[in-house]
Amino acid sequence: MMQENVTPNKRAYSIKEVAQETSLSPSFVRLEIKRKKLKARKFGTRTLVTAENLSIYLNGENEDEK
Repeated sequence: MMQENVTPNKRAYSIKEVAQETSLSPSFVRLEIKRKKLKARKFGTRTLVTAENLSIYLNGENEDEK
């Protein structure tokens, strides 16, 4: 059974976690970040996607496409 929403109470996800939550490959997640379709931030060597930005991406609410 697929989850309807991302894991509750989690504020940010690594690329690997985004891939696991969405059933997308880590390389595709990185590509979407590079294309600026999925917003992410660097914290030292880690790239993190906030729960809010992941939700916006999954709901197709990308502001750049308006």
